[in-house]
Amino acid sequence: MSDPKRSASDGIKRGFLRRCPNCGQGHLFSGYLAVEPSCEACGHENARYRADDGPAYFTILIVGHLVIVPLLCLSFILTWPLAAVLPLSLALVLASTLALLPLVKGAFIGVQWATRSTAVQ
Repeated sequence: MSDPKRSASDGIKRGFLRRCPNCGQGHLFSGYLAVEPSCEACGHENARYRADDGPAYFTILIVGHLVIVPLLCLSFILTWPLAAVLPLSLALVLASTLALLPLVKGAFIGVQWATRSTAVQ
C-alpha cells in the first residue's frame, strides 16, 4: 500500500479549517476541542494524535504577541481608570484565546499528521 507524500502546509491548512488532516473532508472535532476518533469521510484514525499542551502553549504565544503587546503600546492603558481597562483587556484576551485555541489545535494535529508522528502507547 503506497502512502502519498504528506505536506505540512496541507496538514496545517486542513487542521486550521478543523477538517480531517488526511482527506480534508471530515470533521476533526466532535466538540469544541474533543478530537473525533475517526474521520467520517475517509476513516482515518484522528484519535492517535496527541495534542496535550502544545496548542495551549502556541495559543498563549500568539495571543501574547498579537494582543497583549499592542495593548501595552496603546496610551489608554495608562490613562484610563483600571476599572475600565481591566474588563476590556481581559475580555479581548479571553475572546481571542478561545477563538484561536481550536484552530491552533487543528493545525498542531495537521503537523503531526504530516510528519507521521503518533503517540507512543
